[in-house]
Amino acid sequence: MHLPRPAAVLAAVLVLFAPPGVLVAAQPAQAAPLPVRTFAGHGFDACAAPSLTTMRRWLRHSHYRAVGIYFGGANRSCAQPHLTAGWVRAVDRMGWRLLPVYAGLQAPCRRSAHRLHRIDPRRAGSQGGAQAADAARRARALGLAKGSPLYLDMENYRRGNARCSRAVVDFAVGWTRGLNRRGYRSGFYGSANSGIADLAAARRKGRRDLPGTLWYAHWNGRPGTGRAKGLSARAWHGHRRIHQYRGNVREKHGGSALTVDRSTVDAPVAVVARRSR
Repeated sequence: MHLPRPAAVLAAVLVLFAPPGVLVAAQPAQAAPLPVRTFAGHGFDACAAPSLTTMRRWLRHSHYRAVGIYFGGANRSCAQPHLTAGWVRAVDRMGWRLLPVYAGLQAPCRRSAHRLHRIDPRRAGSQGGAQAADAARRARALGLAKGSPLYLDMENYRRGNARCSRAVVDFAVGWTRGLNRRGYRSGFYGSANSGIADLAAARRKGRRDLPGTLWYAHWNGRPGTGRAKGLSARAWHGHRRIHQYRGNVREKHGGSALTVDRSTVDAPVAVVARRSR
């Protein structure tokens, strides 16, 4: 038996005994929990979404069942000729589980030989929120429904600059709040030596609204998510971790070759919307 909550009982009493003509505001309904789809197993990501032919061959001949897709962001480096709403529906029907990655603004202290769009430390939180709005819009266009995790790609940077670290954390908080307002789950990809370390430090200090799932790059060649560099056993536990354990590997399955990063997944994956008739 489910007993009524005290707040609901109080509201009913107020309505029952309210003087005539006095309107009593009803208690706001609680938001329905977001749908969640989790996956545990082997995953990979490639710079560009592979063709449907390659996805069929890899499903048949490899041990991978999850794939990272770079669906947007100012720093996305590869063209995506295959990545459409139709592609998303097709690979989902095949049995693939999707990890949507957004290559947004990067740490202000990150060095690169290529031109980068970076976080402005003075506006990091608001920029994170704006990037979340763009990511949610792009996700909806691909048929990635509410409840899907959207993983912010924060590439490695040199840690030790307090202003830079604070900007990354503020940006990640803005990203999380912006996604949650739009019904999406917040994820964060980063190096165990920089972005992940800064989020872990912020968690220990009690920072709120951090991303709900961590995808940490630690290329130690050891699959698994149980023991993570710099993370305590309680940090982001319970199906909220992805470990990228090896990168830039050339693999061939069923006659189709790709250069991929390998990951162990124990985390939320995309919820794909049904096509409306």
